[in-house]
Amino acid sequence: MRNLFLPLLFILLQPVSAMNNKIDLSWSVGYSASKNETPKKFVHAEVPGAVQLDIARAEKYPPLAFDENYRSFGWMEDNFYTYRTTFSCPELNGQRLFFHSNGIDYQFDLFLNDKLLFSQEGMFTYVDIDLTDHLQKENELKILIYPVPKLHASPADRTQAAHVAKPPVSYGWDWHPRLVPLGIWDDTYLEIRNEAYLIDFFMHYELSDSFDLARLILWIDGNQLTDKYYSWKLTDMTGNEALIAEGKISANKSQVSGLELKNPELWWPHDHGTPYLYTSVLQIKNKEGEILDEEVRKIGFRRVKLVMNEGAWNEPDDFPKTRSVPPAQIEINGHKIFAKGSNWVNPDIFPGRINRERYAELIAMGKNANFNIFRIWGGGIVNKESFFELCDEMGMLVWQEFPLACNNYPDDQHYLSILEQEATSIVRRLRKHPSVAMWCGGNELFNSWSGMTDQSLPLRLLNSICLEYDPHTPYNPTSPLMGMAHGNYIFRYFDGKEVFQAMNDAHFTAYTEFGMPGLSPRSVLEKIIPKQELFPPKPGTAWEAHHAFNAWVGATWLCDDILDFYFGKAKNLDELIEQSQLLQSEGYKAIFEEARRQKPYCSMAINWCYQEPWPTAANNSLIVYPDIPKPAYFAVSDACRPVCGSARLPKFQWKENEYFSADLFILNDKFEKSAGYTLRAKLQCENDTIEILRWDSPALQPNQNIAGPTVRYRLPHWQGDRFKLLIEVDGKPEYNSEYTLLYSPDELKEKKTATMNLD
Repeated sequence: MRNLFLPLLFILLQPVSAMNNKIDLSWSVGYSASKNETPKKFVHAEVPGAVQLDIARAEKYPPLAFDENYRSFGWMEDNFYTYRTTFSCPELNGQRLFFHSNGIDYQFDLFLNDKLLFSQEGMFTYVDIDLTDHLQKENELKILIYPVPKLHASPADRTQAAHVAKPPVSYGWDWHPRLVPLGIWDDTYLEIRNEAYLIDFFMHYELSDSFDLARLILWIDGNQLTDKYYSWKLTDMTGNEALIAEGKISANKSQVSGLELKNPELWWPHDHGTPYLYTSVLQIKNKEGEILDEEVRKIGFRRVKLVMNEGAWNEPDDFPKTRSVPPAQIEINGHKIFAKGSNWVNPDIFPGRINRERYAELIAMGKNANFNIFRIWGGGIVNKESFFELCDEMGMLVWQEFPLACNNYPDDQHYLSILEQEATSIVRRLRKHPSVAMWCGGNELFNSWSGMTDQSLPLRLLNSICLEYDPHTPYNPTSPLMGMAHGNYIFRYFDGKEVFQAMNDAHFTAYTEFGMPGLSPRSVLEKIIPKQELFPPKPGTAWEAHHAFNAWVGATWLCDDILDFYFGKAKNLDELIEQSQLLQSEGYKAIFEEARRQKPYCSMAINWCYQEPWPTAANNSLIVYPDIPKPAYFAVSDACRPVCGSARLPKFQWKENEYFSADLFILNDKFEKSAGYTLRAKLQCENDTIEILRWDSPALQPNQNIAGPTVRYRLPHWQGDRFKLLIEVDGKPEYNSEYTLLYSPDELKEKKTATMNLD
């Protein structure tokens, strides 16, 4: 066990009890300029929530997302906040009363009847405090929240969070306004417990090489468990009993070993099998058989590895031979899969507003988009428990990063002690979830703007914590690593290359971040931008406040220079939206499909990003806040189908009489054999459809693509400015694909035709 950096705080997990009585509390909150100053007034507080939301509600702030209203929250960063509640001492009858919170952000002191009972820095370590010996008949509970932590006063950007384990995204990003939440952000309550209760329960298991046997160890941790009895039962999805164990507990921390489950049903990501979940029920009893505590949860059996990508050991191909690229291929239950998914960011600026229903909607949309993985980006929060429960149920893999991103986090002892506290809590809480397939130190930590290396103590510490508490789940120090790609994020690159050309020439084991910006729908824009500013978009207006201008590099994220290059100046807002969304759709489709075509060397395609924490004017997101899919969402869904026809295109713009060309493929991620298919390539412009190639493919082998012929066809004269390439699969319309491309007729012919019409 490490203790070098362990702070003088307990690592507290959420009590897993299902037997205890919870008492909800009514809270108020007030603010003051200093720690010892009493707030002048208190207002009603929603818990979970955030202090900013409570003040804005009480003082009737205008809507956060409209125009630049978010700037009115800036003054709240540097105040102290006091949550206050009162309660009567309940009848305990030999039981104990605990205060429990799943999340308080970020640094705080807790007082009962003006006595300091507990202090903590860190928002991901659950708080669990026995109040019993300090209770009076009537009680006042207060939580003092410290101001937003800042490493320095200037610059006011993410580097202010480079010394804390608080997500840096809220300090300002290219799609997130500067608005740093504080307060109670997850479930918080009082709880009556028996003297004997569970603190943590974990079922450790190892699968045999043939997956026909699971060897189990039960780890039981609790209070006053010595000489109590346990009863444990595992049932399958039909309710039948799969395994039982019972016995006497010899110590508060105990292990039960020697358990074996024959032929376990395995948990799979949804596109490769059933995300099978057993139900585990652990009961703690006294000698009379009375149940003192109980824990019920879902359990899944799976083996996940990161293995070398096919061909990666051959690189570098010259001397001196040195380190190859690290493994990026996910192997689940012995099967190498192609990971298709998206980067998950906070679905709300204020995590306190995120609930199970919101998680369920967004995860289901990811599943419906044919994704099988979410990368939980290190700049944001570690999600609430319901997120992981839903990923378990829906069969979505989770790449979980720790809250480090784009900063050089220090080697100093205080930061390391807090990081150890937070990371230990995170790993011990999440390791039980079969969906958690990978740990990662954080986002872009080896890049020049961060300056960390694999010798940095925070990353060595995180590796050791993962090894100690979850040794069979892979760990990477950061993303990207050598051989992986982050970028690019626009349709036409700064060197003039289109996304088609750049992707077709790329050679990476995994594309773990890549973006393609697109405008939000008009209905969203009208809610966030004043009417007089809607068109044309201009810097210095609400368009810039909502990330359309000067958000990243160049004219991002509106990219009006790129839109003008392809389409000329838009005549109105609807035309501009349509053009932007077309580029986003075709650009994302090109990257996802090309990454899949590069299988088996490439094994992963995860776009930036999935959703957003507030409504942006333009962003790389597939889903506009809170849950509105852009056209690109449906284009990506098509590009990620397990089997589909596909075309590798060399460019986006085409001219009359030019020889159109495309390489045909069948993309296949299924582990099934099937007969070959007949593919037909067609060009369509307005009412004109031309079949230009028929291809009878060979049989599909499990988890293998098929490369087909190259189609070449001289483009005829059309009146329209766009045409479509259609890939149709006989008898399998669900495998069809289409691509929208730009077309330019011969200018001389157009002029001649116009002259003849005048005559």
